[in-house]
Amino acid sequence: MVTPAQPVGQQRRSSELVQRVERFWQRVTEGLQLGQLWSQFEKDARASYRLYSRDLGSGAKAQPQIKHPFLQKLSLLFWAIMEKLSPARRVLLLIALVMLFFPSGGFTYQDRGGDVHVAELDLHVWGGILMFVLLMLEVADRVVMKRDLEIAREIQIWLLPGAPPQIPGLEIAYITRPANTVAGDYYDIFPRPGKTLQEDRLLMVVADVAGKSIPAAMLMATFQASLKTLSATRVPFAELVAGMNQYACSNSNGGLRFTTSFLGEYDPAKRTLTYINAGHNQPMLRRQSGAIERLDAGGLPLGILSSATYQSGVVQLQSGDWLVIFTDGLVEAVNARGEEYDEQRLHSMLTAGVDAKPQELLRRIMADLDVFVGDTPQHDDVTCLLIKAA
Repeated sequence: MVTPAQPVGQQRRSSELVQRVERFWQRVTEGLQLGQLWSQFEKDARASYRLYSRDLGSGAKAQPQIKHPFLQKLSLLFWAIMEKLSPARRVLLLIALVMLFFPSGGFTYQDRGGDVHVAELDLHVWGGILMFVLLMLEVADRVVMKRDLEIAREIQIWLLPGAPPQIPGLEIAYITRPANTVAGDYYDIFPRPGKTLQEDRLLMVVADVAGKSIPAAMLMATFQASLKTLSATRVPFAELVAGMNQYACSNSNGGLRFTTSFLGEYDPAKRTLTYINAGHNQPMLRRQSGAIERLDAGGLPLGILSSATYQSGVVQLQSGDWLVIFTDGLVEAVNARGEEYDEQRLHSMLTAGVDAKPQELLRRIMADLDVFVGDTPQHDDVTCLLIKAA
């Protein structure tokens, strides 16, 4: 008898089907667990809400007044979405919505033989097809934009320094995390030639261009190029910063795209750091004794006023001292309760890790930041540079 073979064949087919479903699910989810998928969806939903909610009030006066609060919000949300689409896609969306909400129906007609026929017309199906076409068009745009952003990210990574330079008497570590694919933060440490070999200096900079994403990243690239060009001219440090301000003013859109920056010139022979703080977060200089000094000498952010003057400060780095230079994206990172990471928490991490290497302490700080913010989307780039005097 061959009947017992049928259940075995069915089990095999059932097992193959289960395997196919599992492979399909793995391909769709890229191996993420349900909790990770929900976390990703929640993060995307919050980001989308912020995108559309920014425009809810901008078109309120242009829209007809609706007394009911819920309908008014719904109308504003509708127009906030519509304005993100091209005119042709707006029409396509309107047609799809009409089809989806319009009741399905049909019509009758009589052929030449006198027979009456009824033609059913399901508008819901066609409305769904139009929505799918609209989705495909938007996805195509996103794919092209994502590819361009990835190229921009690769270029930006190339502009930033790789491994920290080996400087006698200093241990250095740095990191940057963009809020989007590309960042408006910039950091670098590189030699600056003096008139003689004995006068060679080390130039260090951390800068934050106002704004995020592509516009800020483009200005960051011009900032990097102008800094490298001016630093090679061997002009005095104060003149270098003044020249950076002049250049930034010519590319700041009337001061709207300014750049906060901390620039320092380190003399390895004297172990002195001459610095100018151009509207940037005040770096922390923790002495071996535990005392904290804030490096605040400077002036306005670069790119606001072409005639601005800048005051320089000088500190000496002694063995055991720590210098922490950071952007506001680090200390202003928020968690789900709206609380900021703040400088006090950064100071606590620095105090607890004074015996560690800069790279290890930087890893601890970023891990602590990750635990603090959790899944909360961040609105600004994060950059931190640590220097320990040996």
